[in-house]
Amino acid sequence: MSKWIEKKTPPVLPIYFAALVWLVGGIVLPLYRLWALALTALLSAAAYVVGGRLCPKRVQRIEQPFMTGSEDADAMLTSVQGHLASLHRLNEQIPDDGLSEAIRRMEAAGKSILDEVEQHPEKARDIRRFANYYLPDAVKILTTYAKMEQQGVRGENADALRAEVEKNAAAIATAFENQLDALYSAEVLDIGADLDVLKSLMKGQGL
Repeated sequence: MSKWIEKKTPPVLPIYFAALVWLVGGIVLPLYRLWALALTALLSAAAYVVGGRLCPKRVQRIEQPFMTGSEDADAMLTSVQGHLASLHRLNEQIPDDGLSEAIRRMEAAGKSILDEVEQHPEKARDIRRFANYYLPDAVKILTTYAKMEQQGVRGENADALRAEVEKNAAAIATAFENQLDALYSAEVLDIGADLDVLKSLMKGQGL
């Protein structure tokens, strides 16, 4: 997905050369005279031009994750890509097979959404809530789950959260898949109802 662009940065030495001419001119010439001022300006411009030829522009290769032609779409896709990478890392940390399978489904649907919107950036508006709310919320709650597992946190509240996440992960994955299906249909599917469980779960746990 990533692409490389070349950015040319003008050298700074020509500016220093031009400034040096003014410095020397101020010492050896009466700059309060019009002819001296004009001569110094001419020599300064010449120094800048010569310096530019002697010091070529510095070329930098910059990686751009997405180049759809829309800055908003590129920013959204970059954010989605980052959250999907987080999902992948979380899946490696979570030992529960059922939950791991649900995360794989979320990741697969998310990658397909990413590819589709990259090819058709006009569809970015159709995934705005998915990109800005539902995907980040899923990552957030799964991050909490993974931390509790790693730290061995136990207790009534922790166990209740684990149970809720494991119970509803498949439904969240299905909602992600529904969002993907909506991109291929004429009507935009509202996945808000499908993800009510996610919102209520986070609200109930104070996340």
